[in-house]
Amino acid sequence: MDASTLRNTQAPLKQRYRDDPGAALVTLHADGELDGSGVACKVRTSTALAEAGLHPATGGDGTQLCSGDMLLEALVACAGVTLRAVATSLGVEASGTVHAEGDLDFRGTLGVDKQAPVGFRDVRLRFDLVTDADDEQVAALVKLTERYCVVLQTLRSSPATAVEVTTTGTPR
Repeated sequence: MDASTLRNTQAPLKQRYRDDPGAALVTLHADGELDGSGVACKVRTSTALAEAGLHPATGGDGTQLCSGDMLLEALVACAGVTLRAVATSLGVEASGTVHAEGDLDFRGTLGVDKQAPVGFRDVRLRFDLVTDADDEQVAALVKLTERYCVVLQTLRSSPATAVEVTTTGTPR
């Protein structure tokens, strides 16, 4: 997709959202099925069924996806798509790779140390770019990617999150 095609595709959406801000509010959904045969959750993606389980550092055998890894993968995917869209809009050629890593202290997750945090302490995102862009263009590319990457901004702003439970019958 070139810059013109991207602009033409997004222009009516941007205008609609300017005219009707409520139309821009979209609720995304994810669903999982609690697996009764083990410590797992099956998550339906748009193209496949993914099975998440325990990380080996918490007793998993490494054959299932780890939700912490999936969070980093979502960050890489979002940052990569956002960078490519920004590069396209700016008319900058950029390829390469995106890397994310995060530090976890599994003592918190396993309840070994109540003072140890549960969740990532630090997350690092890195782009290894192949580009002819000058330093100013690369800085703009990164600045705009950071600004518009949904997953990165969600991690940084930590939105209000509600948990709700409903129960019916007995588990199988």
